[in-house]
Amino acid sequence: MLTSMTDVRTADAAKRLGVETTGIEIIDEADRTAAPRDLFWPWFAANVSVFGISYAAFVLGFGISFWQAVAVTIIGVVISFALCGIIAIAGKRGSAPTMVLSRAAFGVKGQKVPGVISWLVSIGWETFLAILAVLATATIFERLGWGGGTGTKIVAAIVVATMIVTAAVAGYHIIMRMQSVLTWITGAITILYVVMTFNHIDWSAISSIPSGGIGATIGALVMVMTGFGLGWINIAADWSRYQRRDASGAAIVGWNTFGGALAPTLLVCFGLALAGSDPAVLEGIGADPIGTLATLLPTWVLVPFLLAAILSLVSGAVLGIYSSGLTLLSLGVRIPRPMAALIDGVILTLGTFYVVFVAENFINPFQSFLITLGVPLASWAGIMIADIALRKRDYDEDALFDSTGRYGAFDWVSIGTMVVASVLGWGLVVNSFADDAAWNNWQGYLLEPLGLGTFVDDPAGSFWEGTFAYANLGVLLSLVLSFVVTYLARRGTVQRQESGT
Repeated sequence: MLTSMTDVRTADAAKRLGVETTGIEIIDEADRTAAPRDLFWPWFAANVSVFGISYAAFVLGFGISFWQAVAVTIIGVVISFALCGIIAIAGKRGSAPTMVLSRAAFGVKGQKVPGVISWLVSIGWETFLAILAVLATATIFERLGWGGGTGTKIVAAIVVATMIVTAAVAGYHIIMRMQSVLTWITGAITILYVVMTFNHIDWSAISSIPSGGIGATIGALVMVMTGFGLGWINIAADWSRYQRRDASGAAIVGWNTFGGALAPTLLVCFGLALAGSDPAVLEGIGADPIGTLATLLPTWVLVPFLLAAILSLVSGAVLGIYSSGLTLLSLGVRIPRPMAALIDGVILTLGTFYVVFVAENFINPFQSFLITLGVPLASWAGIMIADIALRKRDYDEDALFDSTGRYGAFDWVSIGTMVVASVLGWGLVVNSFADDAAWNNWQGYLLEPLGLGTFVDDPAGSFWEGTFAYANLGVLLSLVLSFVVTYLARRGTVQRQESGT
């Protein structure tokens, strides 16, 4: 009894400081005060990043024209964040984190299968963003003559990691307030960057970029979807679980999509113009995205640009580490939510130091990692979207934590669908970075049997040939196949769950 009273006093003290003590448990009805429009702030702040401009180089790297790239960007960004919006509906229906809500589709214990994938994706994203912030600081400090060597990187890594972990440990309420402020700061400086670099655009160079084939266009589309909305889809309900119960599902989807897609759509399109105008920018982005963009600015703008770059990257990383902590709890780790965020923060810090000081190239291995995990994550998304579409009622909140309840311990249809869709999907994606991520060269095993590509083992460098070799069809297949199978095969299961039988 004494321990219980101590825990209560500790929780009350944390709340007075603004720290969120709620973990994966159901949000109290009295705390569900958010409106759909509140979703705009975290999603916009996390995506109004100058890194979005640099992402354009990866899109053009598929060998498509400027206008093809613009179309791919608009379609890919909007659709992928709309899918996040659909997942966010589950947060309103169940008032629990995304991975807890997926127990309704996978079973209370079966949810650990996609839960591990989700945790790895979140850890990867937050570490990646922290790395970008450190490298950007070093590059800009070097241009300013302030030194950009090891000492600068060490200090930058410590400061960036501290900012991310502190906000994530504080939790939902402080993060929401922080994001609303960061939106204005990063948005204003990003607009300044666009104005200052607009004269670098060379429309004649842009118009001379040749068009690419259907396979290259699909590949770029999948990369955009995976790099933006699908990269966040596993945490989408984490930010809607505080929504009022009477909130409109359509409004939740709309504000989620608007907040997430607005900045990336505009920034990537502007980046396409910049990268298409200057081969040096196109090439330099692969090693240091933010630093390369900074080379286009006069010296006096570098400090505010660095501020915007760091804050926008930190903003995105905060969402990732907050949600990765919740996912860790959903896997059965019994620790307070702030401690879970702190553990993931330590992993982030170690990963950042390793990549910045040991690894020579991180962009290429990261993209390979992203596509690999993107396949099972797309399958999970297809299953969850179908499950949400089939349900007509709110979740049974107690049953989400009881393996003997209506959702059961394991849903073998969902688990089997995810496994099969992932195996098929991995066979239709290839490792575009064979030299930097040789551990991933096992993919693409279905391309040759299906006549979609041919592997060329050349002494100068191995590569794939074929119209659809680099289209990454496996991500789309995994998403669509999982949705269709789940919608058809689990209709009766969902009806029985909702009727309580």
